[in-house]
Amino acid sequence: MTAAVVYVTVPNQKEAESLAQTAVNERLAACANIIPQIKSVYRWEGETHMDQESLLLFKTTQARVPELMDRIQELHSYEVPCITSWPLTEIHPDYLQWIQQSTQSL
Repeated sequence: MTAAVVYVTVPNQKEAESLAQTAVNERLAACANIIPQIKSVYRWEGETHMDQESLLLFKTTQARVPELMDRIQELHSYEVPCITSWPLTEIHPDYLQWIQQSTQSL
C-alpha cells in the first residue's frame, strides 16, 4: 500500500482547522499539518491577486485520496479550491504502518 500527501490551500486558519479535524475524525487522513500563514499569488477571473492563506498537508493512503479530495471539495469555501496529491515514494515503514492503521474504517 502506498501513502500520499494531499496539499490544500484555504482562506484562513479556522477553515484549515475545521477541514483537518473532519478528515482525521472521519479517518480520511492519519494526520494534517497546518501552516497557518502563506502568501499566494494567483490569477482569478482575469486579474492577478495576492492573498494570505493557510496551507494543509494531509498524510493518507493512496486508496483514501479520492474520498479525501471529494470531502474537502464538499466542505471547502472556495469555488475552485487547490486540492492536489502526490504519492510518497520513500517512507519509513513504521510511519507507513501508522498511516494505514489510522485511516482504516472502524
